[in-house]
Amino acid sequence: MATTSNSHEAATLRANEGKYLTFSLAGEQYGIGILKVREIIGMMPITPVPLAPPFLKGVINLRGKVIPVVDLRRKFEMPEADVTERTCIIVVQVKGSPDRISMGIVVDAVSEVLNIKASDIEPTPTLGSNLNTDYILGIGKMDGGIKILLDIDRVLSREEIMALEQAA
Repeated sequence: MATTSNSHEAATLRANEGKYLTFSLAGEQYGIGILKVREIIGMMPITPVPLAPPFLKGVINLRGKVIPVVDLRRKFEMPEADVTERTCIIVVQVKGSPDRISMGIVVDAVSEVLNIKASDIEPTPTLGSNLNTDYILGIGKMDGGIKILLDIDRVLSREEIMALEQAA
């Protein structure tokens, strides 16, 4: 059984190999698969949505299309931070109810695009039974540091994505 588990784990890590857009959030480094990223834009006015979940910062008008914007700091229960000249919105595509939807995520700063090999990705560590880590693809080991690789389709639950669709 251990061999089957190890071969499944190795296949998963190989599937996670590829290019990642890396960004910082509260001093930590994260990565999102580059194929999920549509564009990176500077901060712009965000219109709040009444009665929205706390992590939903609001919506923006991006070239005539209304896009919901999620504050990852709020979603990950991190302290708020001031907007700086490096703060930006990464527009990503996530699985919605019938198709994919565009949403923006506010990050402290975009770092770079990295090509991460399977050999540089560790499986998500077990952090206790009370902590859901389904949204973490793995941990990238780069230059003596780590990058938490996110499955952007799983950062928000199905219910939260439906709330985003309604807000937009």
